[in-house]
Amino acid sequence: MSAAPVRPPSVTDALLVLEGLLLGGGQRTARRNAWTAVLEDRRRAKDRHEAEHVLEAVSTGASQAT
Repeated sequence: MSAAPVRPPSVTDALLVLEGLLLGGGQRTARRNAWTAVLEDRRRAKDRHEAEHVLEAVSTGASQAT
């Protein structure tokens, strides 16, 4: 049995390895930032929902008082 020929690494392979080394931490940071943004969006949505309820209660209370 003969072994398959091993091809030398290409420039593309070298760049992919380098990119992985340089950007590995950046991807973690990006995921962390994305999750922080999701949590912030959820908080804003909750605040908006609560504000809608307050406004509805105020408008309903004002119309019943008149």
